[in-house]
Amino acid sequence: MGRTATAAIVSLWVIPVSILVNRIVPDPYMDEIFHIPQAQKYCNGDFMSWDPMITTPPGLYYLSLVHVAALFPIKYFLLLASSFPEVCSTAVLRSVNGVLAVLCTILVYEMITHLRPALDDRKATLFATVLTLYPLHWFFTFLYYTDVASLTAVLAMYLACLKKKYLFSALLGAMAVFIRQTNIIWMLFVACSEVIDITMAHQKDNVEVDDLKASNKGTILSTLDTGVNVSSNLRRRKSKGNTKAGKHSFYRKNASSTSRTSGLLHEIQTIVSTSWRIKWKLLVSFSPFFFVLLAFVAFLFWNGSVVLGAKEAHVVSPHFAQIMYFSLVSALFAAPMHFTISHALGLFQSFWKNRLLGIFILFLALIASLLSVHFFSIAHPYLLADNRHYTFYLWRRIVKFHWSMKYLLVPFYVYSWFSIFRLLDKSRRRIWILVYFFATSAVLIPAPLIEFRYYTIPFYFFVLHTNINHSRSWLLIGILYTVLDVFTMTTFLFRPFRWDHEPGIQRFIW
Repeated sequence: MGRTATAAIVSLWVIPVSILVNRIVPDPYMDEIFHIPQAQKYCNGDFMSWDPMITTPPGLYYLSLVHVAALFPIKYFLLLASSFPEVCSTAVLRSVNGVLAVLCTILVYEMITHLRPALDDRKATLFATVLTLYPLHWFFTFLYYTDVASLTAVLAMYLACLKKKYLFSALLGAMAVFIRQTNIIWMLFVACSEVIDITMAHQKDNVEVDDLKASNKGTILSTLDTGVNVSSNLRRRKSKGNTKAGKHSFYRKNASSTSRTSGLLHEIQTIVSTSWRIKWKLLVSFSPFFFVLLAFVAFLFWNGSVVLGAKEAHVVSPHFAQIMYFSLVSALFAAPMHFTISHALGLFQSFWKNRLLGIFILFLALIASLLSVHFFSIAHPYLLADNRHYTFYLWRRIVKFHWSMKYLLVPFYVYSWFSIFRLLDKSRRRIWILVYFFATSAVLIPAPLIEFRYYTIPFYFFVLHTNINHSRSWLLIGILYTVLDVFTMTTFLFRPFRWDHEPGIQRFIW
């Protein structure tokens, strides 16, 4: 019921908004001027031509062929060359992302119910619907970009891995990488996340077995050593058995909270030692991911770069400030979770419990952030020159408003990251949070261009693993997203402008 309801709700806005966008903006716009002609070449059977301005692999174009074949099977299978390319129109190609957006919503619902089994269907449907409204995901649902396909493939890969279908998950991971190269990082993150869960669960089972053996041994010894009558022995065994059972029940009940409060170093030691003991099991289970990784490394050697085209404009750069921007943007897009008095007080108390260590960590975070924004803040030429993007105005009117602004924003960056860590710490182990931070950094730091679209996948991973189940918070987030979606789409459609140096209509976009 929940899956159907979620898909139906999303379809209620995907279909009419798609019709409206295609009616007002019928021609390819922005990056679509590269993607749509390339996809149309594939529709025409030309798989050898490639636009050198396209940076991502052709995964989206192959998905489009499948989509078109499903919509127009007769024309596809009869290969009517004169009419089939007309079927791959701008509107039809854009509809690929509309279908994928509905599928993505179903995946989000499935993941929410899997990660939070105690959540009822109504709340799961609400949460999945709100996440579909996430402005960066929602907006590009109606254009022919790779973002929606990339997110859908990554979430499908993660869901398959959570359900222990490792081969299928690796195949989906390969597809995700074939849509966008940086998804190789998320494939490794998904694999590492599952390894963490397997090893910690294996360690817990071993502890329970050892405790049970010790309990049985103690019961037998007590029986042999006593010389009292049989009824006394039986009463004693029953009493001890109940005591041990109570202890095991308490341990099982509190195992997750104990693992969360245990130290990071202890978790790392446990994972390393347990992984070594079950190394053959892990090797067999996760070998498909390893083969995908090998194929990606071979691609890097063959291509000489991560991106396919426009390599000079997408050179890997140490853009450490990027993760600072991500933290603040993600916190703002989930403001009801981060910017409340109770949450801020809880964050302060967590530092105050161990003042010396808390002050030391806070000091290190502030220094690292200041160094990042001072030495590793990159203003890409595309960011400075293209006034069609909102980041152009955010950069000029906030970050570059005054020379001191980028330093004054550092406390907000630091607060946002610690807030993210605290929310994740309520439901995930610390080693998982560390791996998540490394994965997010590995994706964002090498990117020289500030694009909020790059934040979508790490944002989804963050929100899906927070333990915020209050409907009020999610309703507030839904209202925030709806207001932003209406504003950005209205501005895109009904506030066009022109450049003096270039013909054609320009529109504001994320």
